Amino acid sequence: MSLTITLSGTGGAQGVPAYGCDCAACRRARLQEQYRRRPCSGVVKFNDAVTLLDAGIPHLMDDWPAGSFRQFLLTHYHMDHVQGLFPLRWGVGASIPVYGPPDEQGCDDLFKHPGILDFSYTVEPFVVFELQGLQVTPLPLNHSKLTLGYLLETAHSRVAWLSDTAGLPDKTLTFLLNNQPQVIVIDCSHAPSPEPPRNHGDLTTVMAMNEVIHCPQVILTHISHQFDVWLMDNPLPDGFEAGYDGMQIVVD
Repeated sequence: MSLTITLSGTGGAQGVPAYGCDCAACRRARLQEQYRRRPCSGVVKFNDAVTLLDAGIPHLMDDWPAGSFRQFLLTHYHMDHVQGLFPLRWGVGASIPVYGPPDEQGCDDLFKHPGILDFSYTVEPFVVFELQGLQVTPLPLNHSKLTLGYLLETAHSRVAWLSDTAGLPDKTLTFLLNNQPQVIVIDCSHAPSPEPPRNHGDLTTVMAMNEVIHCPQVILTHISHQFDVWLMDNPLPDGFEAGYDGMQIVVD
């Protein structure tokens, strides 16, 4: 049984094209749909079960009618990762499990008025749980709000989802070194920089991370329009590629 992950969004909160921007990347994205970037998110399919990884796409309900997915798996509670939950919660029918970090504040009034969403499925760093046979290990990340990445694992595959983060905490880096994912999908908002990033990754930091882990396939996500401009004129190193909305990753 293959593990399939589709990148449903590969941008940050700003999106591509960014409002009011006339840079080369934003002009291109306005003219060609394939270069647009929606909020960073994914769709995980395994054992005929569908899990939505983050919920930042505003009109998420249009893409996923009732019964078309099992649960949400959230990295954190910033608005660009949960805004699609706000209208969905007022739906009718069976409750929908929402797995995510134990953030007591959440986002706005989601916890106070959850509607059909069940936020009781909190997870803890490095404590493994299962979603319809898929083994999931939460991994701490470096961000301005309590944030977890996830190692998604089957009998034959390991994929690490690491967004939003500026580099990796030492414990997470060591865990990935010891568990060797075949694919890493990681926050890389910015072009290479001599300055260490604050809240989101840059290519220099991501490359340094992979010098430790040696993952054969690193897919960059949470890409800004400024980084897209850089990518228009600069190649990525071998083993690295820029993700795009709709990109599908299949690991057997």
